Amino acid sequence: MDYETIKKIIKIAEEADISALSVEKGDFKVEVKRDKGHYPVPVAPVHQVAHPAEKSKGPSTSSGQGQGDEEGLVAITSPMVGTFYRASSPDSPPYTDVGSEIKEGTVVCIIEAMKLFNEIESEVSGKVVNILVENGKPVEYGQKLMLIKKR
Repeated sequence: MDYETIKKIIKIAEEADISALSVEKGDFKVEVKRDKGHYPVPVAPVHQVAHPAEKSKGPSTSSGQGQGDEEGLVAITSPMVGTFYRASSPDSPPYTDVGSEIKEGTVVCIIEAMKLFNEIESEVSGKVVNILVENGKPVEYGQKLMLIKKR
């Protein structure tokens, strides 16, 4: 069962306002339970890798700073709705900063969604040129999180 299917199951539970939902497919099982009106919480954790978007086609308006030459820039986008965190805890250093060199598979941030912390990995190697979201701010599905100058 893929991540998109799990998201659909959670959405069904939210929209139908039911307290519990269990779905089995083969030997995979996912349960969604709501506790006293809170958001549904999947029992099994989900790990998601961000897919780089196509080349950016203009200055970023999210950060308030223009990028000048956008050639070779790849955006890492949010694979889900949640809260963006640059570090694993408030006392930890950020996973990456502007100017940092990263490799494919490097964890660049965390998105908290429904009390689950999902590590977001880069699928490209390169240099971080802009971080477009403030730490602790909500993000939408598909929202650009950072721009990478691809090597």
